[in-house]
Amino acid sequence: MSSNNHAPKPRASETEETFMQLHHVDVGELSVAYSDTGPQDGTPVLLLHGWPYDIRSFDAAAHQLTSAGHRVLVPYLRGHGGTVFRDPAAPRNAQQAALGYDAIDFLDALGVDAAVLGGFDWGARAANVAAALHPERAIGLVSVSGYLLSGRAAGLAPLPPESELRWWYQYYFSTERGRAGYSRYRREFAQLIWRLASPQWRFDQGTFDASATALDNPDHVDIVIHNYRWRLGLAEGDPRYDVAEAELAKAPPISVPTITLEGDANAAPHPDSATYARKFTGPYQHRIVSGGVGHNLPQEAPDAFVSAIRDVLRMGAEAEKTEPSRHW
Repeated sequence: MSSNNHAPKPRASETEETFMQLHHVDVGELSVAYSDTGPQDGTPVLLLHGWPYDIRSFDAAAHQLTSAGHRVLVPYLRGHGGTVFRDPAAPRNAQQAALGYDAIDFLDALGVDAAVLGGFDWGARAANVAAALHPERAIGLVSVSGYLLSGRAAGLAPLPPESELRWWYQYYFSTERGRAGYSRYRREFAQLIWRLASPQWRFDQGTFDASATALDNPDHVDIVIHNYRWRLGLAEGDPRYDVAEAELAKAPPISVPTITLEGDANAAPHPDSATYARKFTGPYQHRIVSGGVGHNLPQEAPDAFVSAIRDVLRMGAEAEKTEPSRHW
């Protein structure tokens, strides 16, 4: 499926500077800041960043994809960069369904019927939500760290101590001391996460500083705290997503063509591929990206990420030849 090329393209912001020119579009309760590069009639690719990162994670990948003729859409997630709530009184909710439906609603706002979905960390989870609940909107899926859907009940189950240790920040955020600490030291905190999650990535200070401006969003702390507290059952979600969350709690299969990626040096908490491979019921591959690649895989290994985007499209095209009546 292709994009609606007649949909009006929102005007670019004249007040924000980034590596790619930003646009804004109203998406439900949000005003979403995003980049839109490449030919408007190209196959759409929607790229979703993680925490505590930003759209610059896809700088090199987006350049390669646009050069190959794709239309590449890279929005700031809620609570990051220039994406803000339109209603000052709206709850700053960051449960998994909210992030997933932000992606679907963003495509709706731009008149895009379906896109290749790619992401890592929070962005991968959002892409998983969209592909699982609305497979007709996903031409294919590239998910760093694999299948990331779960219900809150599963999140309450204790893990072995070594695994719990790796989630230290989740427990820190469950306290008011943690909220105050993250608000005061969010850049120091983010830089620590970058180092811990990608221990072999030798990013320079300028690279970090360019992305860290996304953390200055006025809703950022509330969004991050809600996300992690919601996972532990310490914060309520939005009733509008109750039905979606009930379905996600069943760990539904994802049927669209999918490639999952894992860096060989990813030190952030992530599931083993053996635990989720059967959750992908369409054409599927899992790839380990070598060379000391950590959690921020699209920025650390853009060639491998772009290859996965191209190959998942090829997988879908090949599957269409054998099952032309089935949507991929």
